[in-house]
Amino acid sequence: MTNDPRWLDWVKRLQALAQTGLAYSHDAYDRERFAAAQQIAAEIAAAGSDAPLEKVRELFQAQTGYATPKVDVRGVVFRDDRILLVKDVSDGCWTLPGGWADVLESPREAVEREVREESGFVVRATKLIAVYDRAKHEHEPSFPFHVYKLFMRCEVTGGAATPSAETSEVAFYAEGELPRLSRSRITPEQIARAFAHLRAPDLPAEFD
Repeated sequence: MTNDPRWLDWVKRLQALAQTGLAYSHDAYDRERFAAAQQIAAEIAAAGSDAPLEKVRELFQAQTGYATPKVDVRGVVFRDDRILLVKDVSDGCWTLPGGWADVLESPREAVEREVREESGFVVRATKLIAVYDRAKHEHEPSFPFHVYKLFMRCEVTGGAATPSAETSEVAFYAEGELPRLSRSRITPEQIARAFAHLRAPDLPAEFD
C-alpha cells in the first residue's frame, strides 16, 4: 500500500503498462492502444495535479523501454553528531544532498558525486542504511513515477562547504534543531532513521 492518492497509483500503473507495451509491441493496432492508454494516464495526471496536459504528455512520451523504478540517492554525512543538509534553490527548503543516479554510475559513485556537487564536500560512501519506496513515505507532493530512494552513510575525506547551482546554503544541523525540510526529497522520519544509525552503527539496512 502506498501513501499516494489512488488516482496517482492508477496513473503510474497505466503509464508503466503503456510504456512497456510501446517498447515491445510491433503490431500497429496494439501500439495504437498502448498510445491511447498513455494519453489516458496523462489526462488523469493533469486533472489530478493541475499540471498542463501537454507537459505531462511530453514527460510520459519521453520514457522509453521497459518501465522500472527510478533511483534517487541521498548521502548521510555527520560531523560532531550533526547531519549535513543543503538548502534547495527550487523550494527554499533543506534536504540531504542527493539526486538521480546517472546511467553507468554505481550507487556509490552516484551518491559521492551528488554530495560533492551539492555541498562541496568530498566523501566516501561506507554503508547502505536504507532503500525506500518513495510512495510508501510521507513525501509531498506526489510524483508521477515509481521511485526507489537509496540512503548511504558517507564519511568526509576533503572539500569544504560550497553551495551550487542547485543549493544556496550548506550546513550541519543537530537532530533537535532541524530547519524546514524539503518534503518532496526527505521526510522527518527518514532523518530520524539516519540519526538512529549514528547512535547504533550496527543497525541493519532498512527497506520499503
